[in-house]
Amino acid sequence: MVVSFVSIFLLNTITLFANEKAAVAKEEGSFNVTETILEHIKDDHSWHLWGHTTISLPVILYTPAGFEVFSSANLVNEHHEPVVYKGNFDYKLVEGKTKIVNAAGDVDELASKKLWDFSITKNVASLFISVIILLLVVLTAAGAYKKTGIKSAPKGLQSFMEPIVLFVRDEIALPNIGAKRHAKYMPFLLTIFFLILTNNFLGLIPLFPGGANVSGNIAFTMTLAVCVFIVVNLSSNKNYWEHIFWMPGMHWSMKLFLAPIELIGVFNKPISLMIRLFANITAGHILVLSLVCLIFIFKTVYAAAVAVPFVIFIFLIELLVAFLQAYIFTMLTAMYIGMASEEAHHDHH
Repeated sequence: MVVSFVSIFLLNTITLFANEKAAVAKEEGSFNVTETILEHIKDDHSWHLWGHTTISLPVILYTPAGFEVFSSANLVNEHHEPVVYKGNFDYKLVEGKTKIVNAAGDVDELASKKLWDFSITKNVASLFISVIILLLVVLTAAGAYKKTGIKSAPKGLQSFMEPIVLFVRDEIALPNIGAKRHAKYMPFLLTIFFLILTNNFLGLIPLFPGGANVSGNIAFTMTLAVCVFIVVNLSSNKNYWEHIFWMPGMHWSMKLFLAPIELIGVFNKPISLMIRLFANITAGHILVLSLVCLIFIFKTVYAAAVAVPFVIFIFLIELLVAFLQAYIFTMLTAMYIGMASEEAHHDHH
């Protein structure tokens, strides 16, 4: 039943996508695969709905003249091409970034360096939506527990949330952090898990409020990695740093050799978390879009007959990957916390 629903949903979406791209190709005279794929995975100042209908998002800039707020619709024309908007300065979108330009329309590098962009982009708006969804689900489930108590049988959202929370506790936190310390880190681990999972699933929905590639944005994964880095190092004890700077049981010469390698590992761990999530989610989106684009490259019914089943197959795999990436990120975070807070083990002879 789920597979049938996903298949019908994808077929309708691909048909809508095909009609829009066919119209665009007819207007422009060609179909650019690279541009089409990048358009769907990159961030944007507007949220495309269908056809030429978009939601213009607010542009918030801090310049030497102070804060300036205006709609992103002022930065593009009816064909969605960048144009100059005259505010306190002359602004123009250059490769998706708001820049200050001179009278000739060229980027003023010196003035643009003093420009701070706090705009609500597509990814930021999608992140707000995911947070609102999480708050509604979690607070509703928590409110139900307050009324019925934790010993009663879960109902509604409780029956959905409880198995996942228990899974994170029993399969991630307890084995990696330990029974004594795991409760302290459960809110952090659950936040990471649900935030990644929600954004992964929203990114797989082609239509509003989905379609934003939040987990495939390096800034999002970097922020999560920085949070993990801070929590891990704040949780570390003397034993953890001793194993990094002065490895027990080793000759002093080997200790000097291993110390810089272990120190590099402290920074490599969050970097690997950042790149793994970003690369896997982005690669999945590119693969699905590439298969869809085969229809427009060959322009035959046979290409569609081959591409559509593959798109459905890859999309179903992406549903699994969306959960796996949230699980792996959370599990490695718990593992790093457990390694940093583990007490020393002494051998008694």
